[in-house]
Formats: sequence, C-alpha cells, structure tokens
Amino acid sequence: MTDRIWLQEMTWEEIKTKIDESHKTIILPFGSTEQHGPHLPLGTDTMVAMTLAQDAALKANVPVAPPLWFGWSPHHMILPGTITIRPEILAEIAFDIISSLHHHGFDKFVLINGHRIVNIAWMQIAGERAKRELGVKLVIFDPAFMSKTITSELGWGDVGHAEEIEGSHMMYRYPDLVKMDRAIDNPHPKKHLYSVDPSYKDDTLCYVPSSLEEMKASTLKSGGTMGEPSKASVDGGKKYHDHLTSRLVEVIRILQQK
Repeated sequence: MTDRIWLQEMTWEEIKTKIDESHKTIILPFGSTEQHGPHLPLGTDTMVAMTLAQDAALKANVPVAPPLWFGWSPHHMILPGTITIRPEILAEIAFDIISSLHHHGFDKFVLINGHRIVNIAWMQIAGERAKRELGVKLVIFDPAFMSKTITSELGWGDVGHAEEIEGSHMMYRYPDLVKMDRAIDNPHPKKHLYSVDPSYKDDTLCYVPSSLEEMKASTLKSGGTMGEPSKASVDGGKKYHDHLTSRLVEVIRILQQK
C-alpha cells in the first residue's frame, strides 16, 4: 500500500495496486488558468479542485489524476495570462483521460470542477459519453453546488469571480499566493430574472458566458473581481474546505457502493 495519491508521483506498479485498493475509483480535477483579480493567482480554479481532491483522496484511499489546468474562459481574455480552450476540445480531452484510465481498470470516476458553471456543460457532455460508451460510473462534484447549505451562514454573497468564496478558500489553503491588500470589491449588481449562483431560489435565465464587450467596463474597474473579497477570511475558508472535503468523501463512498 502507498500513501501517495497523485498518479504522476507513482510507478505503474503502485498504480496497479491502487486500482484494487480504491475499488477502481479515481478523482479527476478540472480547473482553469485565468485572471482572478489583482489578489488571487491565475491557477485558483485548478488549485481549488486539487486541494479538495488531495484531502478527500487521502481519507478515502483513492488516487487522483494529474489536474487539467485549462478551461473555457473566453470572457476573461481581457486581462493577460488567461488561457481559454474551446469546450469541444476540452470535452474530447476529458473523454480521452477517462477512456485511458478505464482501459487500465478504473471504472468509477469523480470529476471535480473548480471553474464554476463555465466548465459544467462540456464536463457533462464528456461524462455522458463515457457512461454510454464505456459503461463507467461517473459523477461531477462542483463546489458551488455542493456548498449551498453553508455559504449563507458564512456571511458571503452570491457566487461571482475572485470574490469572498474563492478568496477565503485560497487564504486557507494557499496563503502565500494571496495578496488581499490588492483586492478590490465589486458588489454584484441586481439583474432582473438572472443569477449564476446555484443557490439562487428565484426565477432566472440560464447562464451564457459574457462577451468581451460586456465584461470590459466591469473588469477594468475592479481588476477582474466580481463580488466582495474584503469579506474573505481564513476561518471561513477552513469551514468551507472541510465541508466540501467531507461531502466529497461521502460522494466517493456512495459511488463505490453502486
């Protein structure tokens, strides 16, 4: 038995053992490389997926595949450093990753999405194809959807971008990469019949990524932030992280029982 969980750190012999130990279960972290305001690193979304995967994997004794550092980010191309990949390409990459791992014996997949609602569409397409063509068991674990029971008690606002939710998580797990003295608040404007927050209870249109023109004024004003990062806290980040890790372990156990 090895206590290592990252595939890239193991030999093929250790991975072969891990397939049996994990009941053929593996975690796949997906994120993005995109601007996250003046105070958070471009890898925030991927790092969120990685840290959740790592802590849950250690508790559940399952391996984690190397993270995919790129997502669909056309609406963040205003600021430098952002890399956006077409969703159809991402869906193909995700399917090929799943197919490769399934070839070697894995048949239960937990896809962690660190890039909020933007990544979900292509992850669903890849996941459905994998279930249909390969016969695998597969779920998508999204932090925004899986934290609806605690975000209000933490005093945070709606899901946005580089806001107090992501800021708190990063402050707790990657404090050396956070520059809170650079954070700029940019409170959510109220929009009739529209919200991207999964916990929003009123009527809303479905999300469509904004164009560069739609994003330009707000992005340049706030440095890329949407929300109130000044509300971020290490304590809130710990509660948020622990809740999600616990849920992720629970999801893994449920998947392994099917």
